Amino acid sequence: MSVRHRIYEQNGLFFITFTCARWIPLIEITNTYSAIYNWFDYLKKEGHRIIGYVIMPNHIHAMIAFSQTEKSINTIVANGKRFMAYEIVKQLKLQGNTAMLKQLESLVNNTDKKRGKLHEVFEPSFDCKEMQSEKFVNQKLDYLHQNPCRYKTILAATPADYLHSSAAQYTGCKNVAYEITTYGALQEIDLTKNLNDEK
Repeated sequence: MSVRHRIYEQNGLFFITFTCARWIPLIEITNTYSAIYNWFDYLKKEGHRIIGYVIMPNHIHAMIAFSQTEKSINTIVANGKRFMAYEIVKQLKLQGNTAMLKQLESLVNNTDKKRGKLHEVFEPSFDCKEMQSEKFVNQKLDYLHQNPCRYKTILAATPADYLHSSAAQYTGCKNVAYEITTYGALQEIDLTKNLNDEK
């Protein structure tokens, strides 16, 4: 899967966005929120940390602290999109949603068809911005948490009311859909690591 630009860093804090093909609400249609959480689980096992996220019906925003890795961030995200696309297609088949499957087939370009690609589930590229200041981090966390309250059909009255978001954890709720590492906790981890490195 293509990307808008090559990311050469192998670690750092990044704000990542990718969308379903033509902004179709495929995540909602197939109820594949769990597939995104499974990807988050995989990232955690690889030593990365989820700092914030929101899973919308047709797109995903995630702030991820990548640790040093042999795989490029582009590859990690592309593999995640591929895994989620497989789950979405699988659910569409189980639903018998042939009309949607045909629509996704029609979106595949000729080059990808020759490579064997059958469905275009996500837009080919993804947005990725490196977080280089605390102000920028807070702006992006606020932006992603506000998404459900600004969607074309309002999904929640307040950010913390939306289930598929890290907003509840940032407001101190203990009953959250998915446990993340808050930005404050990440700073404490980094501070402890730096102090230990100096010893």
